[in-house]
Amino acid sequence: MPTESDKWGWKHVSVFGGFDKGSGTKRWKCNHCNLRYNGSYSRVRAHLLGFTGVGVKSCPAIDRSLREAFQILEEERLARKKKRTSGSGKTGKRIRTSQPSVTCVWKTIAKEDVDDIVARFFYADGLDFNIVNSPYFLEMTKAIAAFGPGYEPPTTEKLSDLFLSKEKAKIEKAMALVRESWPHTGCTILCVNRLCRTQGRYYTNIFVSSPRGLMFLKALDINDGDGMDNMFVDVLSDAIMEVEPTNVLQIISNLGHASESFESLILSKFRHLFWSPCTSHSICVLMEDITKLDWIKPIVLCAKEIDECILTYQRSSLCVLTLESSDPLSTKFAPSYCIVERIFELKQALLGVVVSEEWKQWKLTIQEDVLNVETAILGDNFWSRACSLLQFFEPFVRLLTTLDIEKSVMGDVFNWRVQALEAVKSKGVDDILLNQLELLIESKWDMLFSPLHASGYILNPKYFGKGQSKDKTIMRGWKATLDRYESDSATRRVLREQLSSYWRLEGSFGEEDAVDCRDKMDPVAWWENFGFETPHLQTLAIKILSQVSSVSMYQETWQDNEFLCQTAVNGLGVERTEDLVFVRNNLRLHSQRNGNSSSSPGNRNQSSSPASGDKTWESVHIDQMKGIVNVHNIL
Repeated sequence: MPTESDKWGWKHVSVFGGFDKGSGTKRWKCNHCNLRYNGSYSRVRAHLLGFTGVGVKSCPAIDRSLREAFQILEEERLARKKKRTSGSGKTGKRIRTSQPSVTCVWKTIAKEDVDDIVARFFYADGLDFNIVNSPYFLEMTKAIAAFGPGYEPPTTEKLSDLFLSKEKAKIEKAMALVRESWPHTGCTILCVNRLCRTQGRYYTNIFVSSPRGLMFLKALDINDGDGMDNMFVDVLSDAIMEVEPTNVLQIISNLGHASESFESLILSKFRHLFWSPCTSHSICVLMEDITKLDWIKPIVLCAKEIDECILTYQRSSLCVLTLESSDPLSTKFAPSYCIVERIFELKQALLGVVVSEEWKQWKLTIQEDVLNVETAILGDNFWSRACSLLQFFEPFVRLLTTLDIEKSVMGDVFNWRVQALEAVKSKGVDDILLNQLELLIESKWDMLFSPLHASGYILNPKYFGKGQSKDKTIMRGWKATLDRYESDSATRRVLREQLSSYWRLEGSFGEEDAVDCRDKMDPVAWWENFGFETPHLQTLAIKILSQVSSVSMYQETWQDNEFLCQTAVNGLGVERTEDLVFVRNNLRLHSQRNGNSSSSPGNRNQSSSPASGDKTWESVHIDQMKGIVNVHNIL
């Protein structure tokens, strides 16, 4: 029998009475919110995990990150319980004693011989070596070892039918709790897309994001033809209907202008939905637009000239490794910022190159004049201006570090806009130049960012009192939110009246606890506890503040599914292939939620670093592109 010490929840409550009294019912007080209850461990668990219907309230003092940590502890506890149960079954005992003589024979095989057999399996079937890092591969090998030498793997037929159906059913059962939360928090449909012109095909993966977790819904693979728009709209419409239209607040796509036709068709069918740009992409577009301002553009052009010259020099140099000049990561982030950052990082190395004898000999063999490059590298003007530019972009880069597929940032993005302008102003930028920056951001904002960001800035309690009502961009976003979210004018009036009550601290909003907890509680939990006197606004606030705003970290997932669909469809059929893609992606997401980053799509093609401690131009290029969110130490 499991002991009470295996139940993690007891560590987060104070029990009035000891475990030695022999009763499962205790009188206890939550260490986080000080609420008192009578009940067994099931009530403690429900209180801490936010479950309802068992006679206790969800703990109002626990934020989302802590609740996710508790969920992991609970999953581990259930796994240990399941292991104890399976280990005590009669079948397990019979397996361990059925073939003792054969088991002894297998124990004599050296690990090196077993490794040879595993490696041969990978080589013969052309498998990706990164599979060995998968937690599911490790789980499989341990399970086979525990069973013993009598294990025979399932047949192809069972793998593609019986066991696939069982695994899909398990995933759907696990997702049932996630689905139950959607009416309360709302959810975001994420479309991770790619249009491949060379193959004439269009690929997309559809995810559903909510505070209870991210789930994969379906994949789409269609021909790029006249009917592509309608076919995609039909599939996306089916996904919205499956999730329930009233549960969906927004759709985020990473196709940019290519999604405009999809957007208009979807929004005409579902008039309450928002089609929101990917925030990561919008920040990078804004950074690129800023680099085109007259007072920044010369720095970028000079950095590009240095880059091109050094690339040319390396191709003919015998002492430096050849550089592959094109990196696909450069299209994902802000390339102009990246090139200045990369050049600045290599300042000392470049100074050494242009004074070397090899450089001097190389100049004599080329027709191009590299005097401007030498002057820029050896002088101080370019480096000081490059440093200023990197400092200038620091708030933008810092924002990119906060964008996470599993976290809501509604409200934070608009607060970043305010802070970014203040940070730039504090760096002593000329008022005329600062005004150009403000006008650029103002003119681009409505095109690059969803009105939900403005509404989130208004409704996030930690930003209360920031003068939102006097900012025309914020109020324009609030109006756009109401116009789309609520078609009934009377209900829109109620929402506006309730917002005024919130700003005026009327009723529960003015209570001491409500004021004190604005920046101490998760914003959704805050509205759940203190917004009950304004139910319409409470519902809207909870839904807006529960949404994510970026799809960038899942842009590579479709590559795996393209290959999977093309190779598996002939053997499994369309329906079974859809099940396989569903199972595969949700298992991957589960693994990532539990901290097994090796299974993430972004780690699929990582290459090992050079053995030498010296950085080549190529290695620094890739490191800097991958590390755009790392701010220079000099800043």
